[in-house]
Amino acid sequence: MAAPTAPTPLNIVIVGAGIGGLSAAIFFRQQGHNITVLEQSRFANEVGAAVHIAPNAAGLVSRMGIDAPATGAVECLTMKNVKPNGETMFEVPVWRSRGRWQHPWLLAHRIDLHSELKRGAIREDGVGRPATLQTAARVERVTTDGVVVLASGEEIRADVVIGADGVHSKTRYALPGSEGIRPFGSGKSAFRFTMPRSRALEDPVTKPLVGAEGQMTLYMGRDRRVVIYPTRHNEILNFVCIHSTKDSEISSDDPDSGDWQNTGHLDKLLEVYKDFDPALLALLGKASEDTLKVWELLDMEQLPTWTEDRLALIGDAAHPFTPHQGQGAGQAIEDAASLACVLPLGTPPSEIPARLKLYEKCRYERASMIQEYSRIVGMDLGTGPPFDGLKYTNDNFGHDEWHHTQQKLREWEWSRNPTAYRRMPVAFGPFPGPRQDCTGNARDWSASTFTTASIKFRTSRTLLEGLFPNKAFRFAVSDTNCYATFSVSSLGNLEWLGGNGYSHLGLYIHGVEYTKNNGETVEGDYLPVLFEDLADPIISGREEIGMPKVYSRLDVAKTTDSLTVTAGWMGSDFLNLSLTQLQSSEAQTDAASPASSDENLFFYKYIPATAAHGEEQRSADVEYACISPMDEKVNAMKKVERRTIAQKAEIRIEALDARKLPTLHHIVERLAEIPIYEVVEAKIVEGTGGSDLKAARRLE
Repeated sequence: MAAPTAPTPLNIVIVGAGIGGLSAAIFFRQQGHNITVLEQSRFANEVGAAVHIAPNAAGLVSRMGIDAPATGAVECLTMKNVKPNGETMFEVPVWRSRGRWQHPWLLAHRIDLHSELKRGAIREDGVGRPATLQTAARVERVTTDGVVVLASGEEIRADVVIGADGVHSKTRYALPGSEGIRPFGSGKSAFRFTMPRSRALEDPVTKPLVGAEGQMTLYMGRDRRVVIYPTRHNEILNFVCIHSTKDSEISSDDPDSGDWQNTGHLDKLLEVYKDFDPALLALLGKASEDTLKVWELLDMEQLPTWTEDRLALIGDAAHPFTPHQGQGAGQAIEDAASLACVLPLGTPPSEIPARLKLYEKCRYERASMIQEYSRIVGMDLGTGPPFDGLKYTNDNFGHDEWHHTQQKLREWEWSRNPTAYRRMPVAFGPFPGPRQDCTGNARDWSASTFTTASIKFRTSRTLLEGLFPNKAFRFAVSDTNCYATFSVSSLGNLEWLGGNGYSHLGLYIHGVEYTKNNGETVEGDYLPVLFEDLADPIISGREEIGMPKVYSRLDVAKTTDSLTVTAGWMGSDFLNLSLTQLQSSEAQTDAASPASSDENLFFYKYIPATAAHGEEQRSADVEYACISPMDEKVNAMKKVERRTIAQKAEIRIEALDARKLPTLHHIVERLAEIPIYEVVEAKIVEGTGGSDLKAARRLE
């Protein structure tokens, strides 16, 4: 037998080596793919500012193998809101919410996080192949069928192209419907800078403002605000000073107004916040102009789609964020995780477009919702809709994108085979069983084995009529004599049971006729009960097909001269069959059915409605007659290798009470009443193959 072929990795090109692009490189590396990252700058480095890693992103950062606190990220412990005059409005002890979220709310230095992401993507050790990082690789254009064209003229072909090239994305405009959509100024701009926390602590005027470790402070004016928080082991303070663009030193008419590297000037910063608390102004005045930057906060209309064919966008290329929720980097990381999740190792290239659409489905609504939250939070005080801070926090923090996308991927895979069997517990998807595996593929019965022993006997038609579930069933003739068979089969080497097997024993009543509502009649054998000694076939047979299966211990012993069967429950034996004085036979009797001819098999499916204890019994949720055709195709699935006739056969059934058979006594008592007037045939048939009864259906 040939060894299984190893899954083929995809060749993935990521345009942009920012936080989103490098996160995607790590996640795809962990999935086992080949990754090339194209970065237009020479050093592929982030700017010197800080970034939020909220709980929803912190778990994904950890999943990438990055220990953010070890690299200097600070846990946010308190959040303090302050009026412009320095009066505290409220203080939220964030640390008390630790138990709500799986992961901490971290405040990281952007350079530290970016460096760790780059290391994780390209390091030689670790899971998967290192990504190839090409710097100074300016992308001229991409196509939706997997072609990336560099400014140098070089063409790179890939199975998947990921646009992670930020708010000024070029990859974005390869998507249909994106042509007229451009980033625009949100009406707000921001100064940003960092400074050593020690600089503020040394001054008694500014020390009270930054004395608490892990504290985020928001000074909230009507149309401007200042956000201060620590990072890098509480040694660096990060400042973001958001204000109206009309009051800023940059103009929205400037095509470079959204560039993070625009130099800011201290005198303009102090002018914008001149009416704020003098202590805050003293703190802002400690900024170094060589680190002070100013840029316009950009926004963008929603793209109609983030994916087309083999191209997908992530992060700001797909959905630029204003910074008011601190979720820009987090949502880019979520995008990267989701995209990698839908493209595991072994993904067929033909499925890539559909899987990219699944990624979009997983992410579009959530990212768009948080985008809108950020816009609302950034509105001037008194101008926006009512603000529900708890809902925003819950929506932001209370999410794990990897687990979310995993589930959506499962549901997508389940939906691709609508004929796959579903049964309880339904949350786990299609159920593996004798007819299919969990992906809906048919089982192979060719190597299975069977040994079927049957005793056919003459008995009372009038008594057996009492075992029919309704008047649609009757005997085809009016004779007082009728025939039935007790048949036991031992099955082995079953693929669906991992090469194991089980036994079943049933009563088959011959010569039965079913009359449909339209008057048409169908003839066959009726199966009132089937004992089995394994839960798996009992459950699948009852739920998927509707067969009347119950549990019993079945001990089958065969020698060269005899075969005996004992049925029991928890130490109490109630049925014994024996076939003795065995002789080989060349007769061409059929092995597919215990019946004397190729008859259909009838049974009756009944599932009661759920009712509270003590309530009157409700009507059934399911109740109808079923048929399993025993035609030539079904019989051909079995290959008979040996036939044996028994010269002597015996059936003994003992009606035990409810103490010994608490769940079966009502069945066994009825079986014990059946008279055995004459054994007319006793045989054993052995062979390979089997029928999964997939053709079973409702009679009408």
